[in-house]
Amino acid sequence: MFRSRVALCFTTLLFATFAHARVLMTQDQALAAAFPAPLKVAREKFFLTPQQLAAAKSESVVDFNDQLIVRYASSDGRYAYFDTHRVRTMPETIMIVVKGEAIERIDILSFDEPTDYFPKPRWIEQLRGHKLDRELALNRAIRPISGASLTGRAIVDASRKILAIHHALAGVAPR
Repeated sequence: MFRSRVALCFTTLLFATFAHARVLMTQDQALAAAFPAPLKVAREKFFLTPQQLAAAKSESVVDFNDQLIVRYASSDGRYAYFDTHRVRTMPETIMIVVKGEAIERIDILSFDEPTDYFPKPRWIEQLRGHKLDRELALNRAIRPISGASLTGRAIVDASRKILAIHHALAGVAPR
């Protein structure tokens, strides 16, 4: 009897967790929106060396251990990176498109936190055109999100991380 109740509680909790997850678009949908036809997009895979990882962590001022990097290179010279990170207690997946040295666009693919913490498009738009410098930070060039500071911090940190990885990969051929 006790085991069946525990199993029922676990199953209910598991379904509630998955029911709460919100996928807004798939990776393919996000790539198609960022790189419409007739642009070609190639998937590239890199393994960061310990030196590249250390340089990216130092430049971004964000702690991460991603060594396998997958990026999507467009025929027009832009690159898309996907990043999944924790906001408060739940994950968020975003796509960051880099053009040259700056952020061109950010799309949220999935957001599992309550909708109260979801950033408005106007807030995300303020990241556009930013390069990796000390101004790419909350309370500097980026306004914080009232009531959702953890969401803002997570997206800014992911942006800094991706730009630093992009710098580390400059001139490196994919594997």
